Amino acid sequence: MGFVISSKKMKWILSLALLLFVFDLRSQDANVDGKIMLTVILRHDQTKTLDEIDDHLSKTGFRKQFPPEGVEILSYNIVMGVGHIITLRLPPDKLREVNLAFEHGVWGAFRTEFYPTYDYLKVFNELKQKENQGSQGAENAPAEGEKKQVESQKPTPERSVRQKRPSKKSDQ
Repeated sequence: MGFVISSKKMKWILSLALLLFVFDLRSQDANVDGKIMLTVILRHDQTKTLDEIDDHLSKTGFRKQFPPEGVEILSYNIVMGVGHIITLRLPPDKLREVNLAFEHGVWGAFRTEFYPTYDYLKVFNELKQKENQGSQGAENAPAEGEKKQVESQKPTPERSVRQKRPSKKSDQ
């Protein structure tokens, strides 16, 4: 029998996990004035047509009320087969407002997923630059044939001999 968690408990667990990530993310990038990034995936309810989804968003006023004041939309993309993917930048104390905006505005038209996010582009570019510099230094390294010759001079480690254990049937 599987383990079942009520939706109220699941929300509490996810909220706690999100807060832990928020505090961790805040310490990762001090140049962002203490703001965090949050990626939200709104997965379409495929039992509804696009017109029904748009009607729902109009009825709830989601587009008029989102984002809450002090929350910046960094990107808003439609991914075919997935739904809407929105990346936000916000002060940690606005997290509850953002959550409520989605609960009041999109529930019933979308399934929501929230992911703490950080900008990795600067780190990626630095790592890429280091690798490119390393490959330029490799031009002065020994040729491939020379490497193999040096490696072959290293002693081969001896293999340990394992003894076979008697099978359980023969123990009886």
